[in-house]
Amino acid sequence: MEEYMLPCLNKKLLGFECFGCGIQRSVALILKGELLEAFYMYPAIYTLMLLLGLIIINAFQNFKLGTKIITILAILNAVIIVSSFLIKNFIIN
Repeated sequence: MEEYMLPCLNKKLLGFECFGCGIQRSVALILKGELLEAFYMYPAIYTLMLLLGLIIINAFQNFKLGTKIITILAILNAVIIVSSFLIKNFIIN
């Protein structure tokens, strides 16, 4: 499966990872059952999965606090993704 993954053009052309670097590999690790490694690869993977699931459920079954929960999860995901990006590119390297 790894041989069919798309390369990160940002990393290839500019030399640093983008905000989405690692998400494909993280999903592949989840499918293999390597859950902790998936989190280390892309820390926002589980909150993104939860957000996507809630968006899909809310589209078919509109629940009372759905919009507020989705908004909070979207903000949380943005914070996790930006933090991960900054740590990968400026602290670890």
